[in-house]
Amino acid sequence: MSIVLTHAYYLYEDAKEQAVMKPYAPLGLLYISGYLNENNVENHLYDSTFYSKEEQLIFIEEKQPKVVAIYTNLMTKINVIKLVKILKTEKKYGFPKLILGGPDITYNCENYLNTGVDFLIIGEGEQTTLELYNAIKENNDFSKITGIAYLENGSVVKTPPRIKMKDLSELPLPNRAAIPVDKYLSTWKTHHGKSSMTISTQRGCPYTCKWCSTAVYGQSYRRRPAKMVAAEMLMLKQTYNTDSIWFVDDVFTVSHKWIKEFHEEVLKQNATIPFECITRAERLTDEVLQLLKEAGCFRIWIGAESGSQKIIDAMDRRVDVDVVKSAIKKTNEIGMETGTFIMVGYPGEDEQDINETITYLKAANPTHFTITVAYPIKGTSLYNEIEDQITVKPNWDTSTDRDIDFTRTYSRKFYDYAVRRIVNEVNFNKEILKGRNKNLLTSFKLKTKSIIAQTGMKLYKG
Repeated sequence: MSIVLTHAYYLYEDAKEQAVMKPYAPLGLLYISGYLNENNVENHLYDSTFYSKEEQLIFIEEKQPKVVAIYTNLMTKINVIKLVKILKTEKKYGFPKLILGGPDITYNCENYLNTGVDFLIIGEGEQTTLELYNAIKENNDFSKITGIAYLENGSVVKTPPRIKMKDLSELPLPNRAAIPVDKYLSTWKTHHGKSSMTISTQRGCPYTCKWCSTAVYGQSYRRRPAKMVAAEMLMLKQTYNTDSIWFVDDVFTVSHKWIKEFHEEVLKQNATIPFECITRAERLTDEVLQLLKEAGCFRIWIGAESGSQKIIDAMDRRVDVDVVKSAIKKTNEIGMETGTFIMVGYPGEDEQDINETITYLKAANPTHFTITVAYPIKGTSLYNEIEDQITVKPNWDTSTDRDIDFTRTYSRKFYDYAVRRIVNEVNFNKEILKGRNKNLLTSFKLKTKSIIAQTGMKLYKG
């Protein structure tokens, strides 16, 4: 008897990602696989990223597992539901018990259970997966397993929440040997000239941003020992010869004490690899910046979400836009790249706020910036605030929360044009900063696109 761990992300179906080609391994599943291995549970991990659903189903048919555990999120939900229906209706797969886990589960239990799955794992997956699998295997009572949901006589039953793992040093390393790491490395090399892999050092986030989901790890802060993180970096360096690391943590520099220990261990173990991370501006001091640089950091993503203090306050970001701007500038000045995230279309945002965001980005001049139009994720404070203002809510099983729209200051089209204006206006400014006599054609095209986008904003403002 065995368990198959899988997900339903297929790179070949994702046009946007094919344009970017920066795939990363499903780290959560790798952690669960490593934990099951440590507890002597036979498991087979099928990473579908570089394969098709048909190839995935052939694998499941060959293994005939007793249990299939599938990770789901906003991006993969629709494919997961399709996969579930196939496994529940076609005899050749052996009718395995189906378990789903992931961030989209917590606030959509009834919807997911109605797709035909047997169990949902709410929150962290390692311990719950092990206990639930053993209960299924031994035909034991699973009602005493914390952190799960299931249907009983047509009604949803949720067991008490599982207590979060306090000591992350108990976690084994992700089972990277179970996936085609070479495909990730070669894809990165081919498209970007260097490879990249991921490491997780913490779970939970102590901050309260209204749009952010904390459905899996909660509003907590738990950290792996710096010594173990440095050892993992060294292992990736020696085993896979990766060119860079992306730390997936929400706020890498929450603890300055931990950063000092991390810096010491990385240098001590000769584990330095170029890396990038995400953090908050107020958690970046001059000392921390220097420690990060010496440990190998080449890029820091510093969140702001808006250049308007009004919108930042509405998001409950609890940061001053000028502090963010200063942090980006300081990071640039000491020779590290910067990135920032921008969200438009947040409730209450008007044209003045858009203009302030453009002014902020021009002044801060981050190396990279990404923009998205705000959407409400179920379970977040943002969703609760706008729930009675939802104007578009497609069928749950054929859409995601990204498809939900609500009453904004202006129409959704206005904000689509606002995204284009911000991108082109800020990139035009970057060209100007490079030198007025350089790339004149590029500058002209960017300015023209910015003006066209601004015209579109005016058209859809009313």
